Amino acid sequence: MVFSSTLFLLFFLPIFLIGYHLLPHKHRNWWVLLASVLFYSWSAPVFIFVIIGSVVVDYYLIEWLHNSNDANRRKVLLFLSIFINLGLLLYFKYANFFVENVNMALTSFGFNHLEWVKIGLPVGISFYTFQTLTYSIDVYRGVHKPFKNPVQYLVYILLFPQMIAGPIVRFNLIADQIVDRKHLETIDNKLLGFFRFVIGLSKKMLIANVLGAQADAVFDLSLTELGTQTAWIGIIAYSFQIYFDFSGYSDMAIGIGRMIGFTFPENFNNPYTSRSITEFWRRWHMTLGTWMRDYLYIPLGGNQLSVKRMYFNLWFVFILSGLWHGAAWNFIIWGMFHGLFLVLDKLFLLKFLNKIGKYPSVVLTFLITLIGWVFFRCDSIEQAVDFISVLFSFNDLSTNFYFDSEFTITLALAFVFSFFTLNKYGLQIEQKFFFGTTHSNRTALVLFVVCLLILVLCVGAVLSSGFNPFIYFRF
Repeated sequence: MVFSSTLFLLFFLPIFLIGYHLLPHKHRNWWVLLASVLFYSWSAPVFIFVIIGSVVVDYYLIEWLHNSNDANRRKVLLFLSIFINLGLLLYFKYANFFVENVNMALTSFGFNHLEWVKIGLPVGISFYTFQTLTYSIDVYRGVHKPFKNPVQYLVYILLFPQMIAGPIVRFNLIADQIVDRKHLETIDNKLLGFFRFVIGLSKKMLIANVLGAQADAVFDLSLTELGTQTAWIGIIAYSFQIYFDFSGYSDMAIGIGRMIGFTFPENFNNPYTSRSITEFWRRWHMTLGTWMRDYLYIPLGGNQLSVKRMYFNLWFVFILSGLWHGAAWNFIIWGMFHGLFLVLDKLFLLKFLNKIGKYPSVVLTFLITLIGWVFFRCDSIEQAVDFISVLFSFNDLSTNFYFDSEFTITLALAFVFSFFTLNKYGLQIEQKFFFGTTHSNRTALVLFVVCLLILVLCVGAVLSSGFNPFIYFRF
């Protein structure tokens, strides 16, 4: 089940919200857990048992860890917890990739390949694994006490608004809200949550899907059919598609969470207005960036060791970030690409970008991210290299590929919405209407009516389209 489906919008979500608000507070976590299990089971009925089983085992391991005063025993229990959680991730997500590469090596040396039955990938495993790791590590570090019962831990991991594709909600940020969130279940939060949900849905249905259809058509062209202009339009369309698709999901998750009293962290902050790749990663998928920083980069030594070690840590973390996104070499190359520019920023690039000024640095950074997205979008490194060669060959500046008016208008809107906060007035508008915590009764009424109209448009788009998965569901 996905947010952008008639089943979810017209049946699941209304029934869930009505049931949630009719129940007394002490039973609401049970209702959230039941809905989350149903939501996940709808698409992956087998894997839900794997998740619940591993979470229950993990809960008791961490409870024993918390209650133990023996340092060695605590380390062993932490290791077991991390081993189970990472082991499941490695098995389900990377076993196929590992066997495929081993078989390629064996075949190249004339040996028989290994027999292997491909393993299915549980939806959202990359996201909820990171959350189980934060639970284990935060309790071990003494950042926060563990939950008092397994139900609370299951709610934390299975919470359906953000389980599939984030934001990655760290344990210490949400633990108290799972235990008691009455003070956050206000009418203002419900209205603001509804506004945020509709904004996210419109990003997905009215922008990302329109751009995605044309981007897919461009990337499906053969090398002989692909011209320079078409290639540039295709990768620009994809760059806006993935932004509005992923940030749209995050907005919808944040909005649903807010309607039931949860405060999820922000995941995007106008990333295409960044003046460097370093800044881009402070604005893009922010919950992943902070997770990598606090649970991987800093434990590796961060920037507290030698300069060479700092560069190695940066590059290594982003190689793992690429691998986290997908079990394929093109994702690893994408991670290496961004890691390289993070290192170059520290070496000299930040000084250069500061010298050339705000707008040229934004353009150059956007160009770098576009090249990176080619590796992210293509199915293989060979396809990515061929696509980039077309981008810079300039051998065909015309295009026979037809881009209709709907696509052209949507691309223009995507450009405006992605960059309008470069202007201080645009930033003020965003802060007032997008991140504002309260509104006057008149403003709230206007926003409510506008959001209802947008919701009708989005539902119409959903009814007229087929399956609408979010891009990050496959990670």
